[in-house]
Amino acid sequence: MQETLASTLNSQTIYSGRVFTVVSEQVQLPNGRKSTMDVVRHQSSVILIPMPDPEHVVLVRQYRHSINSWIWELPAGMLEPNEDAKTAARRECEEETGQVPAVVEEIGTFYPTPGYCDEKMIFFKLTQLTSPTEPAQPDDDEILEPRVFTIDEALQIIHATEVIDMKTALGLKLI
Repeated sequence: MQETLASTLNSQTIYSGRVFTVVSEQVQLPNGRKSTMDVVRHQSSVILIPMPDPEHVVLVRQYRHSINSWIWELPAGMLEPNEDAKTAARRECEEETGQVPAVVEEIGTFYPTPGYCDEKMIFFKLTQLTSPTEPAQPDDDEILEPRVFTIDEALQIIHATEVIDMKTALGLKLI
């Protein structure tokens, strides 16, 4: 059975920045009603679960300006234009953890805030990690401190509310 979808009647860019764009759209909903919807358009991202071995995971301590806090989280990053998600996962792993994965396995895809944002988060388990031939450079706006935790330690951090990042809580539950 084919479900009816909304039709966009008009779209206006409200804001366009480095990370996302906000649009206001006049739409005709599947029930025939017309409505205005404000949507954050965001490039897909990859969420990494780097595992040096089956009992350990790499988290990064990162400063997040939007919440003015340092948090432990799974490494992650946006796809570059026209970049394959698996390629992005491999690139981001090297940039954020200093490790190159031999195995990159997609384990899930989720929309974190579908009520107003189209960002798709693609989760990857990365294994058989080795050091790169040349050190990777994090992005200019990143301050990262990677650290290896046992999976039990990482889960304890979540339960102790030291990890307040939804993608990290979900990602650790996927392994």
